[in-house]
Amino acid sequence: MMYNINKDVVRLKGLYIHIPFCESICHYCDFIKSIPKNMDVIDEYLLALKKEILTYEHHFDSIDTIYIGGGTPSMLNLNQLVFLFEVLKDIHPKEYTIEVNPESYSVEKGLLFKKYGVDRISLGVQTFNSSLLKYLNRKHTNQQVYEVVNSLKEIGIEKINVDIIYGIPGQTLDDLKDDLHQIRALDIKHVSCYSLILEEKTYFYHLYKQNKFHTIDQDIEALMYGTVIDELKKQGFEHYEISNFAKNNKYSIHNLIYWTLDEYIGVGLGSHGFIERFRTHNHHILSKYLKSPQNEKIFQDKETLLQDELIFGLRKIKGVSLTKLKEKYDLDIFVHYPQIKEKIDIGLLKIEGDRLMLTEKGLFLGNQVFMIFI
Repeated sequence: MMYNINKDVVRLKGLYIHIPFCESICHYCDFIKSIPKNMDVIDEYLLALKKEILTYEHHFDSIDTIYIGGGTPSMLNLNQLVFLFEVLKDIHPKEYTIEVNPESYSVEKGLLFKKYGVDRISLGVQTFNSSLLKYLNRKHTNQQVYEVVNSLKEIGIEKINVDIIYGIPGQTLDDLKDDLHQIRALDIKHVSCYSLILEEKTYFYHLYKQNKFHTIDQDIEALMYGTVIDELKKQGFEHYEISNFAKNNKYSIHNLIYWTLDEYIGVGLGSHGFIERFRTHNHHILSKYLKSPQNEKIFQDKETLLQDELIFGLRKIKGVSLTKLKEKYDLDIFVHYPQIKEKIDIGLLKIEGDRLMLTEKGLFLGNQVFMIFI
């Protein structure tokens, strides 16, 4: 499917489904997750999840993307996956993604993905350096990564994303270059590449509080990000969002829904959604979620929508349409946010034709731009 990342008119709707279970907890991860005591815990959760999904049944015909994330969705056993896929079988999205960890994949699960229409896999790799994998508390091997990718291709699932992390303490530029060379060898169509961020409620933050964790130098982090951009471009990837790269227009349509302020339903523990100008937020505590999923529903006023549209829209390399913003919000954003001109003057933002976008320098310092809209 071809997809125009510059579209500003056609509206899309996504469905995000959160599976909050993992077989082990990565040291950097602050997503809502836990190691289940037994499979009955997962089964009980899936029953509640089904109930919540069906409250949105009237949206099924208009859902364009499904994204099953976590946690580790691929740790579900075959029966649990069938249960979830059966709940979703009446939805026929343009893109259907599930997150997979290499160590919890099997050919049987891959065949099940194919049977139920999953056409995109997001594979949690993070690095190919075995020492760094251990440091992150990742449990897979490089051989498993290659086996999963080859298996998916044989099954007929060609849209494969790999997640990579850079800026890991102890990681060298050569380590990162090797990771990027491994990407070339995998011959995939999408890469998401993020710098490691120290988040509260993680093991790394626990170490940080004890002065046992030190983030890398910002200049080295910037050098690594520049290396990622240069190397992936050499491999034929288009840099289309701050952290995302695609070949042959194989963009993440679901994520583009977030970045273009389109609507999406969020179901599952701690999930959030954006439907009919309301932000929805589910409970983060499992016992509360099982009783009643939604915690709050907040109407988004015009000012909040504009802020979000600029913050998320400027994450795209091609930025936002000034004409569309003026038509949609009936204001001049340069008057509304006079600091935009300042960011243009210091080289963080630029205007090309109708579009406002980050400069190359702005890609490295995006947060300085986004702060003016908060």
